[in-house]
This record gives sequence, C-alpha cells and structure tokens, in this order.
Amino acid sequence: MIQIKQVNKSYGSMHVLQNINLEVPESHVYALIGPSGAGKSTLIRSINGLETIHSGEIIVDGISVHEKSTDINKLRTEIGFVFQSFNLYPHLTAMENVAIAPIQVKKTPKKQAVEKAKDLLTSLGLGEKCHSYPSQLSGGQQQRVAIARALAMDPAVMLFDEPTSALDPEMIKEVLDAIRKLASSGMTMVVVTHEMGFAREICDQIVFMAEGKIVEIASPEQFFTNPKTERAKDFLSKVLNH
Repeated sequence: MIQIKQVNKSYGSMHVLQNINLEVPESHVYALIGPSGAGKSTLIRSINGLETIHSGEIIVDGISVHEKSTDINKLRTEIGFVFQSFNLYPHLTAMENVAIAPIQVKKTPKKQAVEKAKDLLTSLGLGEKCHSYPSQLSGGQQQRVAIARALAMDPAVMLFDEPTSALDPEMIKEVLDAIRKLASSGMTMVVVTHEMGFAREICDQIVFMAEGKIVEIASPEQFFTNPKTERAKDFLSKVLNH
C-alpha cells in the first residue's frame, strides 16, 4: 500500500531523511516513534507530498507521489491527513467542515455529503455537535471532527501527525479511541505519536527513528520488551521511566 524507497531529504546542510526504506502493507497500522528532530513528521508529510524529497521514491496505492506527472491533488483525496493542529474552518459548523471537501472536490451531491458527515460525526461520538462551530468544541472534539473530515473523502490511507500533541491530557483518550476504532476497521494507517501505550496496543509494527534514520523496525512486543539497538534502549529508558 505504501512503499518508501531510498528516500533522502535535506534542509540546507541538515540531512533530515537518510536513505529511508519502509513498506506498509494494506490494512496495517505502523507507528513512527522517536526523539524530537528524528524526521518523523517530515517523513509522514512526504507521503502525501506536503514535503518534497530530494531523492528516492514514495509510492501510495501504486502511484508515485513525487513523480512530476502525478496529479497530487487527486492523489491526496486517497490519503487522509490529520494534523497536530485541527485546521478546521472557524466559520463552518462541524457538519459543514466534514461535508465541504466531498461537495467541492468530489462533486458529491450536498444532501448525500451532509448525510455522510452526520453519520461520520455520530460514529465518532459527535452526533449532538453537528451544528456546533469549532469555537464551541473542546480540543478533543475538534480533533475528532478533523478525523471525520479526512474520512469523508473515503481515503485508502490515513496519516496522523502527532494527533494528540495539542490536547490536554483528559482529551487525549477520546481521540485515541477514535483512532482505535479506525484500526479495528482495517484502515491502513501511519501514526506519528508520543503515546507509547497506544502505539504498543494498536500498531502492527513500530518504526523507531533517530537523527533522520530508521534505526529499528519491530513488532510492539519485540520493541518494547527487547529492543535490538542501543539507541532504542536508551530512548525507551527515558520515555517509559519518566
């Protein structure tokens, strides 16, 4: 479903992605974890073309993301992306935020798009908030609206870039529960997260990154109980004990 081959990217003299190779099969959930500055967000943003790469190739569902001939806007309709910040339209209700892209991009009839938006919001526990504006919603509710908005386009892949980092602790669980539900439905997902318990629970593979490189790829059980590399052991000793 997602193939990343020998990908490199630099910002000036800073080599932020170094020979990245990764394959995410369909219906699998991969977590990208590691220290700040490891390249996790750059990598996940490269998967849907929000970041350019300097060499290598990224293929999503058979389409080369960074090929000049690729219609990137069309491809992005297949790749749902949930940001750290919610990026909702403040002047639109929750339902309108979810329905707008299918109406404008996919030319879905308004009635159909609105019904689907209601169904998605209800499935994420926001049925009573359809007509609320973002300013009337908590951070956790806004992030769930953002997830519904991404799902409204019927994506083949969902990408999450630290979806809980902007939330207060008590709001994190409701967003993680929404992602758990997606994982159980068989959605292909890549999640950048600092929530180690969550990554261990729902992900098929843990991808540990540091200093622009993939240092280790392992099952959650293997990674959290018996990491192979000293760098991973050092990281875990800090994040699991503090």
